[in-house]
Amino acid sequence: MTPPSYTVRVAEDPADRELCFGVRKEVFVREQRVPEDLEYDSYDAIALHVLAVRDDGVALGTGRLLHGEACAAKTGGDLTLGSLGRLAVTQEARGLGVGVALVRAVEDAARARGLAAVDLHAQTHALGFYERLGYTAYGPEYLEAGIPHRGMRRAL
Repeated sequence: MTPPSYTVRVAEDPADRELCFGVRKEVFVREQRVPEDLEYDSYDAIALHVLAVRDDGVALGTGRLLHGEACAAKTGGDLTLGSLGRLAVTQEARGLGVGVALVRAVEDAARARGLAAVDLHAQTHALGFYERLGYTAYGPEYLEAGIPHRGMRRAL
């Protein structure tokens, strides 16, 4: 069976954002049981969202980039550092390179905004995925929404 063809784009219109939120609901709220009030936050309104969508319009994955003043609190005030978050890929699309394509799209958006590095909070089971993409873990393990995480960073 041929894997589905898909594209990754910045989610610029409300319909694309709803597709992003739908993927997050499927992956984080339903699969991982993250409470909805923790999954969706005030950053969603100001973040740059990326969307992977099949040629037939079905959403396969999403991620977001916080940058500038929007993420100053998350980066200790470092305005040259972006924050990659809410990376989610549907079960049907896992193993097809969708996650890699989304991370690279976020990194491209960060570069276009003159950022020097991207930081993220990785679920510990995903550390290897991010390490293969050039991210380095730092700091101790901690819980976020009841799930073990570690901070990671990649210079651009």
